[in-house]
Amino acid sequence: MELREALTQIAEIRQRVAQTERYDGYRAGPVACSGLFAGLAGLMQAWLLPQPRDRLPEYLLIWIGTACAGLFAAGLGVYRRHHARDMPLNREMTRLAVSQFLPCLVAGGLVTLAIGRHAPESAWLLPGLWQVMFSLGIFASCRLLPKPIVCVGGFYLAAGVLNLGLTHAESGMNPWLMAVPFGLGQLGTAAILYVHLERGYDERLDAE
Repeated sequence: MELREALTQIAEIRQRVAQTERYDGYRAGPVACSGLFAGLAGLMQAWLLPQPRDRLPEYLLIWIGTACAGLFAAGLGVYRRHHARDMPLNREMTRLAVSQFLPCLVAGGLVTLAIGRHAPESAWLLPGLWQVMFSLGIFASCRLLPKPIVCVGGFYLAAGVLNLGLTHAESGMNPWLMAVPFGLGQLGTAAILYVHLERGYDERLDAE
């Protein structure tokens, strides 16, 4: 019984320490790649889908595929970092980071499914909704990331609100309403990660 209580206390202490630490599993390179993917997806949509309202499945395929590619790149960076530093605290922080960001992805997927199946005439709302939900994921992760990341969350929130408020059924699925916010937002995130995490880490290694 005492051993079980001791293990429980150790797990609680590890979780509390993880909540106060800065998570360095996200890498600038993969995040920047996701921003480039968004730009390429915008070009692809502009070329292949001049009338996206009439071809909603193809529109969703382009942007969901882009999101999956970006998540795969970010996840690969996290996995490589996690594999290189296989420590209990690092595992705890990885689980915490994933648990903070995952709800926004699940919510975005469910909203997309609901609109795609039951209200396709409202699909023009999706870019703004995706950006607002992505901002909530960033805000939820702020405790583990460099403080300037809150600016990126604010950027996504503002972009999403502007898309919802200023666009309409005819213009809401313009490719640049997705490509520009996600491209700039991810590149900005990559710059923050590099300056506040990776460069500092490399400088510490050089000092040692």
